[in-house]
Amino acid sequence: MRGGAQLSVTDLRRSNRHPVNLPVIGEHRALGDILLQFANISTTGFMASGVSDLGRGERVTVRLPVIGRIEAFLVWTDGDRAGFQFERIVRLDDFTKMIRSLQPGPRSRGQS
Repeated sequence: MRGGAQLSVTDLRRSNRHPVNLPVIGEHRALGDILLQFANISTTGFMASGVSDLGRGERVTVRLPVIGRIEAFLVWTDGDRAGFQFERIVRLDDFTKMIRSLQPGPRSRGQS
């Protein structure tokens, strides 16, 4: 079975990227757990650093808030940065909930 969401380049570029600074543990079949530092995320994938040991086409499974476990495959690399495409497109409502969950909550007034 051929993996990936099989999006056209145009579809990939339309997907809005949300900047994040998010450490995520990815599961790789040969390397085990690897730490990925997400720089941005969209409904179709993410860009991360800390991937110098991975090559194009390799797969990792990540666990994201609201979304849960999702597999992604490496599409491009540039030094230790890389772009990954999710195996499926994340539903927009779930993506929005995830982004909200990653934002710091408001502080209660009168508490330190």
